[in-house]
Amino acid sequence: VHRVPLRKMKSLRQRLQEQGLLESYLKQHPYNLAAKYFPGIAVEPLENYMDDEYFGTISIGTPPQEFTVVFDTGSSNLWVPSVFCSSPACRNHNRFNPAESSTFLSTNDTLFIAYGTGSMTGILGFDTVNVAGLNVRNQIFGLAETEPGDFFYYTPFDGILGLAFPSIASSGATPVFDNMMMENLVDRNLFSVYLSRDSQAGSFVLFGGIDPYYTTRGISWIPLSAETYWQITMESVSISGAPVACSSGCQAIVDTGTTLLAVPIRAFRTLLRRLGASSSGEISCEAASNLPSLIFHIHGRQFPVPPRAYVLRSNGLCTLALQGMDVPTEEGEIWILGDVFIREYYVIFDRANNKVGLSRLP
Repeated sequence: VHRVPLRKMKSLRQRLQEQGLLESYLKQHPYNLAAKYFPGIAVEPLENYMDDEYFGTISIGTPPQEFTVVFDTGSSNLWVPSVFCSSPACRNHNRFNPAESSTFLSTNDTLFIAYGTGSMTGILGFDTVNVAGLNVRNQIFGLAETEPGDFFYYTPFDGILGLAFPSIASSGATPVFDNMMMENLVDRNLFSVYLSRDSQAGSFVLFGGIDPYYTTRGISWIPLSAETYWQITMESVSISGAPVACSSGCQAIVDTGTTLLAVPIRAFRTLLRRLGASSSGEISCEAASNLPSLIFHIHGRQFPVPPRAYVLRSNGLCTLALQGMDVPTEEGEIWILGDVFIREYYVIFDRANNKVGLSRLP
């Protein structure tokens, strides 16, 4: 069983705020969170990471070169900046140098991943990737050659390690966890995630096991509705016993790479109204302390998210951690259960049985 400790760092939002750049950044970069979930192309809108603060360390190559990555259950590719990249965003991050690795194998294949307002391009190569002491040999990964300017420049991480299914990987690249399973590096074909609420320490991704310390309240197993993202079916969302959204059922994606709860536009407006927030999600902190829990009805069970989880408090201001988005899909509306949801539950991502396990945290 191999555990990657995740650490909290200043988020992109905090960094921009401190430098007085947040307002102009948000004006210049209007974005569509939904872009990440269009089928057929691997799209990763960076703004998902605006408040994301959970990162871990991996190494690539022989001898190992270290990188800070987001462990993202909402995408499937591994990529890091490379020495071939001269974008400003690459210059202030760790860059992989293939000439310094005796185990690197190059390819002529290219990688292209579209973002909300730009794109990352690069080449694909193979090398040994070390994750929590697991040496994944011949892992295919992207070496970024261009990165969108101001996006990555301010992010506290170097690259992204995708933990979703091979079906959504760009360029048909085999995801890291699939190789772990194929090389029999993990005891069980699953991984689990714990995101701490407040403390700097304690968060982790555990490959190949379930930590019983976090499952004392039992595990609810939910079958996947698609083997692309970690996608499940929800029956409804209610407040104080009354359904408020998703009343005839909808789809939800459990995504560590999305910070907030992303909600279809119509449901988003309904929730803001019911919770007494402004159209931008702002609410008085006094009113916020009396809000009810949001109840997610999934696979016949109730999964509450209390107000302490879905209200963001910063400098005496309170905002709901909800974000409106619309994804046109055949299945109807899709919700994204991001870190706001995941902090309330120990989440098990089970590839052997294609299920998600949720265990309520104390």
